[in-house]
Amino acid sequence: PNLHNTPLALATFNSEKAKKLFKDMGIFTAEEVDAKKEVMFENYCVTLAVEVTTLIDMIETGILPACAKDMAKYKDAPKLAGERSEVYTGIKTESDKLKALWDKKPHDLEKEATYIADQVKPQMLAIRKLVDKAEGLLEAGLYPYPTYEEMIYSHHS
Repeated sequence: PNLHNTPLALATFNSEKAKKLFKDMGIFTAEEVDAKKEVMFENYCVTLAVEVTTLIDMIETGILPACAKDMAKYKDAPKLAGERSEVYTGIKTESDKLKALWDKKPHDLEKEATYIADQVKPQMLAIRKLVDKAEGLLEAGLYPYPTYEEMIYSHHS
């Protein structure tokens, strides 16, 4: 079967077939396989916790202030703002949804990992799409982080 995310793959790590294989190959005992699975689940959850909190921090301390500065430049000519208001407001809305989802995550390791994969990561992608769009709308110089173009081609200047 196609195990399309980490929690699904990790859930099979300590199957009886895997335990037998690890034991026969002299790699792990059955107890070590179970422990390894738990460590991998914990690593996944901790890694995603860092990613979520970093994303929220970057949005709140960099992206939203830059969006507000950019939007303020259109106060006298709102018709020229285009879709800025919708995109910038969308970033805030979707970021708030991510924070709410994060606050509701289960505290059982395997359930938490599944919740993160099924609920949190798609929300992170929704924010990413909006931020990518905002990057193209923001006045040059306001975007608070290096753009992909700057990272890829900066060595040419």
